Amino acid sequence: MATMHPVTEADSQQHFEARLHDLGRRRYHIHHPFHRLMASGDLDAEQIRNWVANRFYYQISIPRKDAALLANCPDRDTRRVWIQRILDQDGSGDDGGGIEAWLRLGEACGLGREELRAQRRVLPGVRFAVDAYSHFVRDSEWHEGICASLTELFAPAIHRQRLENWPRDYPWIESAGLDYFRRRASQAGREAEQGLAVTLEWFNTPERQERALQILQFKLDVLWSMLDAMYLAYVLDMPPYFNEAQVP
Repeated sequence: MATMHPVTEADSQQHFEARLHDLGRRRYHIHHPFHRLMASGDLDAEQIRNWVANRFYYQISIPRKDAALLANCPDRDTRRVWIQRILDQDGSGDDGGGIEAWLRLGEACGLGREELRAQRRVLPGVRFAVDAYSHFVRDSEWHEGICASLTELFAPAIHRQRLENWPRDYPWIESAGLDYFRRRASQAGREAEQGLAVTLEWFNTPERQERALQILQFKLDVLWSMLDAMYLAYVLDMPPYFNEAQVP
């Protein structure tokens, strides 16, 4: 009878990491019908503008989410690394950060800055999903908050796709407006490595690893649910309370 090779910690980490990647590859919102329409050039200008306006609510929530994570984190070394995410979004010095880049994307699509900031286009379902993510990180143990960021593992592909397809499919959008995607194509990869390293080290038992997969699924649900709301409103023409006039 052959001697079985004992499972080492490294083997366990490799298998765990593979499960995280597999979950994301299958369920990342790049596969959502709304995003597929976007990627194939089949959204009209108003649908693109609505996506940009709704996604802006997610963008402005990210630094506040990360600030809540820092408040929960007692580890100085982690805080020194993680704080860069807030600066990436809010900006520092002459760099307006990701939020400024998203405002420029809105302008390139025909949206005014004040219109984006007013959030009048933000759908209830999008707001609910984004707030659920923010509240999860605020109320959770800090390692779990970091684990919830792991959808960044799959983000560079979605940004590269937009940089490749949008100039061809949506030439009416000024090229300078795509700077947000250029920034995030590199930033997201760096952030994913940081979050993955913490996750692999902390979630080191079968119970913790199952918890990590549940957390990643939750974050995937957040992103998918945002697009569910947009698909219903902007593709099926069923915005919130669309049938209100029919209610007796």
